[in-house]
Amino acid sequence: MSLPTVYPLAALSPELKAALQERTERCLRHTVGANITTHYGISAPSLSLFRQAIAGKDAKEDPTVIIDFHQAVPLTDYECYSPFIAKFFCHPRKQSELENLLAPGLPNYIAKSSSTTGNKPKLFPKYPRRCSTTPSSFAKRLHLTGSGKAVHMFSLALRDLLDVVGEDGEVKKKIPVCIGSCGGTRTVENWPVETDSTRMGTTIPGYVSPWATGFITHHRSFLLIHALFALFDPAVERFLMTYITFFVDLIRYVHENWNLLITSIRDGTIPDVGHIEHVRTYLQANFRANPQRAEELQNIGPPLDHPGWAQHVWPDLKTIVCICSGVFATLIPKARSVLGPSVLIQNIGYGCTECSVGKMFNINDTETFVLETGDHIEFLDTSRAMVHEKLLQAWDLEPGKYYQPVATTEDGLWRYLIDDVIQVTGFDPRNGSPVFKFYGRKNLAIRFPFTEVTEAHLVSVIRALGTEDIVEIEEFTAAADLRELPQTVGFFVEIIGDIGPGAAAARQKAFEALVRANEDHQRAFDAGLLRLPTIRVVKPGTFAEYRLWRGESMNAGIGQTKVPVVMLNEDQQEWIAERVIAEL
Repeated sequence: MSLPTVYPLAALSPELKAALQERTERCLRHTVGANITTHYGISAPSLSLFRQAIAGKDAKEDPTVIIDFHQAVPLTDYECYSPFIAKFFCHPRKQSELENLLAPGLPNYIAKSSSTTGNKPKLFPKYPRRCSTTPSSFAKRLHLTGSGKAVHMFSLALRDLLDVVGEDGEVKKKIPVCIGSCGGTRTVENWPVETDSTRMGTTIPGYVSPWATGFITHHRSFLLIHALFALFDPAVERFLMTYITFFVDLIRYVHENWNLLITSIRDGTIPDVGHIEHVRTYLQANFRANPQRAEELQNIGPPLDHPGWAQHVWPDLKTIVCICSGVFATLIPKARSVLGPSVLIQNIGYGCTECSVGKMFNINDTETFVLETGDHIEFLDTSRAMVHEKLLQAWDLEPGKYYQPVATTEDGLWRYLIDDVIQVTGFDPRNGSPVFKFYGRKNLAIRFPFTEVTEAHLVSVIRALGTEDIVEIEEFTAAADLRELPQTVGFFVEIIGDIGPGAAAARQKAFEALVRANEDHQRAFDAGLLRLPTIRVVKPGTFAEYRLWRGESMNAGIGQTKVPVVMLNEDQQEWIAERVIAEL
């Protein structure tokens, strides 16, 4: 039975505002009380005024600590924490020096950010959650419940493993360094690295692929092996993954390797897809011949030949869960064409490596979120100065306005400015929490002397083109086009099908969409500072190839190989320009 649709409120009632304020301030007092006594809390220069203000107070109980926090704690960035985080990578790693460093105890794992733009990845220690009322993290939302089978496409591979030693020189704890989805999944499922060997030859109940599949670090091979075990089992009910790109790439690889996969299922042999020798024995131990299933699949045919293909392969398939909002929303039509009309495409929620921020407001709405987090989130109006005196609380927000989230987390971040912009649309009538949409990354923009083109502006152009008889865009990226003067915004798009009869109007349509987003573009065009946007079509499979190339060249983890909405690096721009097959 479907859940009733919830509609946001335009304003908070006094009762909802009071409940929201009490909940928010209780969370903040809890976090401050726990973290102010850590090494960072007692020594960070950024907290010196706050330490003076709360001296002698009970940080967990005294309500004036909230006022002190608002007045004395400044905005912080990664550079405030990096000297402390660097201690985890010094030798020897002494327990006495690392315990209670940013938060109480030792972290469960250290999360490594994706460095999508090519910048150096950031590292965030993730500590055990101490508050019993902490809402579900992404990993908890993906935890398997019930008896249905799922294709759980998350990496379990580590980037490093840090031994923390005691005074006696013995190892007291092993701390994995990995991508956030890996560490979160390991924590929720209670899969410590010390017992990995006991699971390598098994398939976890409810999972389709063997546990060892999570240790494949090559993008194509990772997806092909998951596809093999998924195709083998007709009882699949759910696909779970980080981004919708995983599903689209998986389908493309299945189509390209259809005969190889069918032969493997018929013969019961793991195919030679490369980069799997370290786990081949474990995979083979969980695989057997199934000529009948191979025949069924052969009769259905490869995925791109039949609309709604997935419903024939997996009659019980109900849901795919993944990040699919913002720039990833352009892939929903492609996924829908394979899934058919009845399979629910569900977003995981909204968050980042630093913290989880929100869950879906309505289960069938992939774009709208509601604040739900175990951490303290404040908000900075994007039109105001970036100073802590301008920060707003959740009950101060106004629907229609744009804000940057600011996080104070159980993991030791203090008023950390997240580089995202959200648009508030209202408040949850059930508990008063803000309801919002993701607007875009603040640092991913094409900057011209006269204006900047944000991620949200670029998405609006792609949506405008998709409504015309021009092209059906599957994926896109953008960069400043400096091939001739004046400069402009250059789009690289991968399309579904052929270029339509209205393609001649594409550049004008793109420009009109930019002007609707920001009138500065029209003034720049009139002044001869900007020409019409350019639109270059790349060959089919380019974006999947990019994820493979970037993952290998950057040694990025499975689950982090994303295509940036703006390509800022020359090597990225040159790579994709070499794959252009047409220009509108």
